[in-house]
Amino acid sequence: MPMRPRSSATPFACWGQGVRDEFLDPGPVGETEEVDEVSLRPRRLAEFVGQRELKEHLTIVLEAAKRRGQPADHLLLAGPPGLGKTSMAGIVAAEMGVHLHITSGPALERAGDLAAILTKLEEGDVLFIDEIHRLSRAVEEILYPAMEDFQLDIVVGKGPAASSIRLTLPRFTLVGATTRTGMITGPLRDRFGLVARLDYYADDELETIVRRTAGILQVQTSPEGAWEIARRSRGTPRIANRLLRRVRDFAEVRGDGTIAEATAREGLRVFGVDERGLDKVDRAILNAICRQFSGGPVGLSTVAISVGEQPETVEDMYEPFLIQQGLIARTPRGRIAMPAAYAHIGLPVPSAERPTGLFD
Repeated sequence: MPMRPRSSATPFACWGQGVRDEFLDPGPVGETEEVDEVSLRPRRLAEFVGQRELKEHLTIVLEAAKRRGQPADHLLLAGPPGLGKTSMAGIVAAEMGVHLHITSGPALERAGDLAAILTKLEEGDVLFIDEIHRLSRAVEEILYPAMEDFQLDIVVGKGPAASSIRLTLPRFTLVGATTRTGMITGPLRDRFGLVARLDYYADDELETIVRRTAGILQVQTSPEGAWEIARRSRGTPRIANRLLRRVRDFAEVRGDGTIAEATAREGLRVFGVDERGLDKVDRAILNAICRQFSGGPVGLSTVAISVGEQPETVEDMYEPFLIQQGLIARTPRGRIAMPAAYAHIGLPVPSAERPTGLFD
């Protein structure tokens, strides 16, 4: 079945409630932060840095689909925010030469919202649903036959006069993205042909991303300056690009516009990013556990209230990096500070053995 070529005038088309138009006519680089963010996205697999295993799998899957003249299998991309799930969905559409339609799980409140999007798809199109684990049960039930049989059941009328109509949909590729794989139901997960997890990036990969982004933004940066930004980016390209833009601003206002190592260090210090990549909230969490609660154990809600954040925000956005860095640990009784946390905020490590709390 031949694939419809992608229009050159509009690279991507986005539909649905809560439509996101960042892929529509990105315009010249540098107009706004939003335009910058869109123009920085890689458009082809060859441009995508990192995630070597996933790139190899996608190369095989997409090439096989193109040789058969069919849409690619449905893909589920899992992983923390900022690792490139949305960019990967755009790459799938670009490699297949079709349109990309973007929506999100919370935006699809009713079955009719999803039906409106599905009926606008054309042959081979890619539908990207961000935060797919937040789909309502009613919407998910509609999605099952659409994914498996490319059929859509619509109920017309109400009460005794109601009737069901089955519509045939064009064959399409669903790309789902989630930050919480465990919240996706088994029936939905099993309908994806490829389930992949995006991992955090190594510092050298982030350095490559920083240097690529600097080239796009036309920012002069030294290898040492790029490395300084990369190593503080918490393994996340989105954070690396954000820090680069802030250091760029600092270099333009208080320097000569060039990002050297010293400029990167001072710019990151001004914007509150320390040597280990921790920001103001990270340090507030460490101070709360170490100073206010004597190293713990302390509950998540208590920590969140003490730093003025929601528990979900602390758990999803801040704790993973602090745990990976060996600064805090989760125990059945609550969060505890590890020796590295005391050293980082300049406190002496308590003489009592903290690790025993791991198994209390």
